[in-house]
Formats: sequence, C-alpha cells, structure tokens
Amino acid sequence: MKKIIPLFFFAVSFAYVESAVVVYLRELYYPDGFKFPLKLIPSNIGLIEVGREAATLVMITTIGFIAGKSRWQKISYSIFVFGIWDIFYYVWLKKFLNWPESVFTWDILFLIPVPWIAPVLAPVIVAITISIASTIVIYLLDKGRILLAEKKDIALIITGAIIILISFILDFKLATNGGIPDNYHWELLAAGELIGLLAFIKIIKR
Repeated sequence: MKKIIPLFFFAVSFAYVESAVVVYLRELYYPDGFKFPLKLIPSNIGLIEVGREAATLVMITTIGFIAGKSRWQKISYSIFVFGIWDIFYYVWLKKFLNWPESVFTWDILFLIPVPWIAPVLAPVIVAITISIASTIVIYLLDKGRILLAEKKDIALIITGAIIILISFILDFKLATNGGIPDNYHWELLAAGELIGLLAFIKIIKR
C-alpha cells in the first residue's frame, strides 16, 4: 500500500499536464469556450492528439507495470492511476477554466478509435468506480490474499466495460457531423457498471 501515495501524486500531476494541454488547445480553437457543435481542427493536429492520447495510455500502463510485481498488481496499479488521473483532469480544468459548468456538461472524452462523447459525470462515475475497486484489490494483495477470478468473471467485467464504451461512442457521428448531443445513454452506463461490479464482488468474496 505504500506505493499508493506516490502513484496518487503521479496521477494528479499527470492530470495537471494533460489538462494544461487542453487549456492551450481550447485557447487556439475555442477562444470563446468549448461547446458543441464541434469545430474542425487541422488533420495534422488531430493526428497529433490521437498520438498524445495513445502515449498517455502507454505511460499510465507503464507506471503500473513498474510498480507492480504480480499480474494482478500491475493491472490494479495501472487502473488506479488511470482513475485518479481522469478525476483530477476535470478538477484541474475546473480550476483553470472554471469548466465544466456542471457535471452534466458534455465533453469529448477520447478519440481512439472514434470520438467518445458524454456528460462529464459519466466518465467521473467510471473513474471513481475503478479507483475504489483497484484500491481494494491492491489492499487485499498486500495482505497476502489470492484473487481467484474465473473466466466467466473476467468475461463479465469485460462485457460491462464494452457496454460502457458503447454508451460513449454510440452517438459519435452526431457530434462529428456538427450536431449537438443532448441524450446520453445512462441506461447503458448503469448496466455496464452493474455487470462489472457484480463480477468484481463475486471475485472479492471468493
């Protein structure tokens, strides 16, 4: 558990860097404030953004794999860092730009493989969930517990994650074609969270 604190500060600091980049991009392309409909940015800048997001995932995964020893530790540390990073990304944007206006403000969450769009509350719920779940796993492993995850449990967690992903990308064409999103699929988010949590609880109890 002693690694949790430095990893927490790494995630918070990395979130600062990530949000600072977004501040610069919004100053360039959304000087009047970020909002839908989206403005088209040059293709070369778009490709750089996709590369930056891919590099972010590589860095988060790498730090988790460096910190952990076992497979479960490596995965849990990576997920923990990702969750804290995602939460504080919005904390820093609120500090820098006083944005989002509310937790229901729409945002572009990610660009790989297609744009993810949702109200800010949706990714924050997921980030809080995975942060808590990964901390529990790290704690149990630190106490010498062995996690017995059956294939069907892993399949359910992956299924839940896919359902949540679908909720983010289902209406991406609307946003990329100049539309204004106004109806997020909260039922898919709830279903994905429930399926994943039930499988996770089953693993922990076992």
